[in-house]
Amino acid sequence: MVNDRMDSKNLAIFVILILQCSMGILKNFCLLSYYLMLHYNKHTLKPVDFIFMNMFIANFFIIFSRIVLQTMETFGKELFFNVFVCKFPMYTERVGRSVSIGTICLLSVFQAITISPSDSCLSGLKVKVSKYISLSIFLCWVLFLGLNMIPPMYAYIKCNSNNVTHIRTSKYCFSLGHDEFTGSMVTTVFVFPEVFFAILIVWSGSLMVVILYRHKQRVQHIHCTYVSNRTSHESRATKSILVLVSVFIGFYSLSSILHTCVALFCGAGWWLVNITVIIHLCFPTLGPFIVSHGTALPRFSLSCIRNTGRP
Repeated sequence: MVNDRMDSKNLAIFVILILQCSMGILKNFCLLSYYLMLHYNKHTLKPVDFIFMNMFIANFFIIFSRIVLQTMETFGKELFFNVFVCKFPMYTERVGRSVSIGTICLLSVFQAITISPSDSCLSGLKVKVSKYISLSIFLCWVLFLGLNMIPPMYAYIKCNSNNVTHIRTSKYCFSLGHDEFTGSMVTTVFVFPEVFFAILIVWSGSLMVVILYRHKQRVQHIHCTYVSNRTSHESRATKSILVLVSVFIGFYSLSSILHTCVALFCGAGWWLVNITVIIHLCFPTLGPFIVSHGTALPRFSLSCIRNTGRP
């Protein structure tokens, strides 16, 4: 009776996650297809478009890997004790998560540099930053593909040695017990890069808000319909930036805290584990909706700032 109840709970969570993932995959696919069609039709894509496309791809990694892991959890068989089969979806999900936060950081810093005033210390980077977007995206993938390879490789080597403590992290997957090297590895691979990128996101997002607010203060004294319309767009752009950064930092901070709790407490409750998974998928699912709602707004505000800065 207890097993039937647990199976019903697992099935219910599986259905919820499938609905959440389906919505996220559909929206990410639609927006990615939109940008690819623009590129195919010879439209010149801006650097920010490539950043968005990279974010959608990272979201695919997270969502699809989670679907595989949840399917293994709900309907898996004993063959999933295999280290490679068990760890590979975890690896791709972690790569997607790392690339996602790196992409949001790149987007936030790029926009902050682009809209910075001509007398700002960042103005000298405006011409250069667009040229290095593709290289930055490439290095982001290379960095996190390499860093996230360390834990599964270490787990594979240690699994073949004796006197190793294994901890069940899901119904059909195990990980190594915590030791000094494992703690240092987790800090180096996961904690430090995410904290560093989070600080850059908050700093650049705050800088964008300040720049747009100061611009709004300058133009509000000019009483004409054109300026009024531009000011309205700037206000919407500011809200869009705030929502995107706030949603990202909020969900990823909460997700990191919950993941830490699950990792530290081996006997983490069923509800805690599944709530962690749902929160983990919130930004990859909701992020594209925020982008589609406010994608063109920052571009309009950038042109306004450039125009009003001319004599």
